[in-house]
Amino acid sequence: MAQRLLVVVNAAAGTADDDAVAAALAALRAEADVEVVATGSPEELDDLFAVDDDRRVVVVGGDGSLHAVARALSRAGRLRPDDPVGLIGRGTGNDLARAVGLPLEPVAAARAVLAGVPRPLDLLRDEEGGVVVNAVHAGVGASAGRRAHGLKDAIGPAAYPVGAAIAGLTDAGWELDVRVDGVPVVPPGTEGPARLLMVGICNGPTIGGGTPLAPGAVPDDGLADVVVCAATGPGARVAFGAALRAGTHVERDDVRLVRGREITVSGEPVELDADGEVREGRGSHAWRVEHHAWSLLVPSGVDPSA
Repeated sequence: MAQRLLVVVNAAAGTADDDAVAAALAALRAEADVEVVATGSPEELDDLFAVDDDRRVVVVGGDGSLHAVARALSRAGRLRPDDPVGLIGRGTGNDLARAVGLPLEPVAAARAVLAGVPRPLDLLRDEEGGVVVNAVHAGVGASAGRRAHGLKDAIGPAAYPVGAAIAGLTDAGWELDVRVDGVPVVPPGTEGPARLLMVGICNGPTIGGGTPLAPGAVPDDGLADVVVCAATGPGARVAFGAALRAGTHVERDDVRLVRGREITVSGEPVELDADGEVREGRGSHAWRVEHHAWSLLVPSGVDPSA
């Protein structure tokens, strides 16, 4: 019996009309019973998943699209490790797809949907029940994401580095208290709450299409990698940005990297970027790691430890 697939595309992104995606859909239809639905809001996703359907969900899009679908599946009680999600990466960054070894060529990604194996993955869940599949970061990274959003259509993958450069020159930091498993996290020579440039809470290693915010993060090990940066002076901000692009920022004296399961950030309101979705900041936030809370289909030859 042919697989039954529900392919979800972002109506605002226009990916359903993309020639490469059309080729991927043709590859899926050659072996499966495929229904394609374009959605444009969380409410439409909620209505879609409120129906008890045995079709396997396949997301066409990047981290933001996967984030939106995962949140909606979670709200419907359908985000489970025994019901894997397929992904055809068509976003600007595709960071989680890269982290788990999914091919970015759409037809190859379609083959992974049809013949792949489930890889259980961790999830970050916030205090309101929302979920993060790849990474959430506060401060200059979120400012960079907001600036990059307006540049995506014009310059594509270069939008995040450009947005990060602008944010790095203009944002001077926020007074924040960061705790991991109840223990304060502050760079050497400072006391919490400290003026921080950025806090990253990472399930996967990269953000923004390959920027290695947490180079050693593994998305299925039960721990989040938390990066705290206090490079708030003008020169330090520029140097941190250069080191971040090279993946050497974790060696700086004004940066700390710790790992844990429960993370809180409190202090001045600061913007958040959760899987590419920028949110207005509040005075306090909390997340916990849910180990192997869901799963993604990956090629059968991919090493889960890679």
